[in-house]
Amino acid sequence: MDEAQARQTVVDTLKSKTNKSKFYLKDFYAFLPDMKKMEVSKLVNKMVAEGTLEYWSSGSTTMIGLKGAGKQHATEEGE
Repeated sequence: MDEAQARQTVVDTLKSKTNKSKFYLKDFYAFLPDMKKMEVSKLVNKMVAEGTLEYWSSGSTTMIGLKGAGKQHATEEGE
């Protein structure tokens, strides 16, 4: 799987998961089982840097989701 296909898989998978908007990095490993964990981590970091994905932290846990998605984002925008 090349990088473009992996990116599309990540975006499509996140959009199809309507019950959750934020995921752990380990969830991304399951989305892309053919890739090594380090490759998935680098891809996620690159997508965050480009603005496709965003990190969200609860203070003790860091999660990743599509930029602008989820209830938490709507609340933060209203501040």
